[in-house]
Amino acid sequence: MSTAHPFQLALYALLAGNTCYFAITGPWTKGLDSLAWFVLLMLFALETQDPAWLKRPHARGTLHSLRIAAAAGIALSTIGYVRERDWLDAINISLWMLVVALLECELRWTTLVAQRRRLFTAIAVVLYSSIGALVPLWAWRGEWFDAYDAVLWLLAFALIEMDALKLARAPLAGSHGYE
Repeated sequence: MSTAHPFQLALYALLAGNTCYFAITGPWTKGLDSLAWFVLLMLFALETQDPAWLKRPHARGTLHSLRIAAAAGIALSTIGYVRERDWLDAINISLWMLVVALLECELRWTTLVAQRRRLFTAIAVVLYSSIGALVPLWAWRGEWFDAYDAVLWLLAFALIEMDALKLARAPLAGSHGYE
């Protein structure tokens, strides 16, 4: 089991604060969106930093239940963004859903990812770059807190991505993936 680096812990603390800020001051879509993504981030962090955790009784069921709840929150906030015609957030959340699909593949099929490392790395670079391209748009619109928040999310998930690719590089005996 590896532990989170102090930089990661600081990122998680800042994102927790941002989540509270959005929940208190933002529209319901921002609060729900941020909370759901924070839950997913913490689940991915747990899974990439402590893969043995999944071998505990009821761990997979708990993981799946929490992921389903987070996915429902993300779906509801996506619908809200579209209804509010908040296209920048709708595009952002769509790109993040693709990142989650990629991470799920990397954690479930470690052997395939190890065999196709360049492809998975290229997809990750394209997705994270696309999300990063949205940051100046928020800044241009004067939504500085959203731009700052997006940078934090990019850093946090990029670190999770690197951990996931490390797991694919050296799959554990009896891999935690679902291969």
